[in-house]
Amino acid sequence: MSVAVTKFPLPLVEGALSAGSANVQSVIQKQVDSGVSLPGAGPLRIAVEIRQPDADSARPVALVCLPGGGMNRRFYDLYATDGSADAMSFSFARQMAARGFTVVMLDYLGLGGSDKPADGFALTPELLTQANANATEAVLSELCAQRPGLKTVGVGHSMGAMMTVLQQAYHRPHVALALLGFSTRGLPEYLSPETRALAAQGTEAVRARLVELARQFFSVPYPVIKGGGESSGLYAGAQADPRASAVIKPASEPLLPVPAFMSMLPGNVAPEAAQVDVPVFLGVGELDIAGPPQDIPAAFPASPAVSLNIWPGTGHSHFLFASRQQQFETLAAWVDEVTAARI
Repeated sequence: MSVAVTKFPLPLVEGALSAGSANVQSVIQKQVDSGVSLPGAGPLRIAVEIRQPDADSARPVALVCLPGGGMNRRFYDLYATDGSADAMSFSFARQMAARGFTVVMLDYLGLGGSDKPADGFALTPELLTQANANATEAVLSELCAQRPGLKTVGVGHSMGAMMTVLQQAYHRPHVALALLGFSTRGLPEYLSPETRALAAQGTEAVRARLVELARQFFSVPYPVIKGGGESSGLYAGAQADPRASAVIKPASEPLLPVPAFMSMLPGNVAPEAAQVDVPVFLGVGELDIAGPPQDIPAAFPASPAVSLNIWPGTGHSHFLFASRQQQFETLAAWVDEVTAARI
C-alpha cells in the first residue's frame, strides 16, 4: 500500500459552478426496490436521486453517495437560498456534475424519501448494506444500459463512509472509494467503560450484542441529535460559513440507531476496511472528529493506494467550510486518475 498525504494551504480555487452558470444538468428522483422486507412492513423501497452532467462534458464515472448519521441524501446537495453568487458552492452533487460526473444519492431506509418501518432498531448495518447494494445495482444497471463501461466510485461521509466500506467488502461494486470524515477509531469517548471493554474483545463480541447495546444507548427508534448550528463537532463554530445552519437544515434527519452506534465503536468496520483492495481517498477536516489523520490510512492495508487529504480550517460537515472548492477539485482529479487506470 502506498500512502500520499496532502495538506492544503489557503487561498482556495474558485468553484466550477455558480448560481448563474449555464451548465445543464438533469435530475431524476425515484424509489427503487431495496430487495429486503421486514415483518409488518413488507417490501421496502429506497429513494434515489441521480444528477447527470451536460452530455458534452460527461465522464464515464458515477459517484454513488451515502450520507452520514442524522442526514439524508440532501447532504450532497446543500445550497443557500439567499440568492448569493456562491449559493450552489455548497452542493457536492452540482459541483461534481459540473465537472462531468454522474452523481447518485441514496436515502437509507427509514430516512428521507425511503420507506420508514416503525422499528428503527430493525434497520441493522447488515440489512441496510444489502438494501443499499440492491438499490445501487438496480440504478447502475439502468445507467450502464445507457452508457456502457460506466465505472463507479463509492462516496461516503462519516457513518456513510462506514456503510460504503461494508458495501464494498461484501458486494464489491466500486473501482475506488472516497471516504470523508471517517476512521475506524470510532468515538469511544462517548461510550460507557463496559462497551469499550466489550469492543476491546473484538468486533465479533460487540457485534453479537449490537442491537441490544444500541437500544441501551438510544431509547427511541429514531433518535434526534441535539445541538444547534454552532455545535463544535459538526460545524467547528465560527470556522464554518455563516449560512451553515440554514444550509444544512433540509438535510437533517433523526439517527438510525444501530449503524450510528456501530460507527461510534472503536474498530467499527476494521475487518471490512482491511479487505478493501481498491484505491481509497480519505478526506479529513483539520477540525474533524475522526482522530489523528495520520493514523487513518493504516486501516486499509490491502488498498493499492491511499490518498490522505487534510482540509484546512474544516470541521466534520466538510461542505460548509471554505475549503469546499478545494475538496471538489482535488477529489475530481483523483477520481479521473484512479478510474483512468482501471479500464
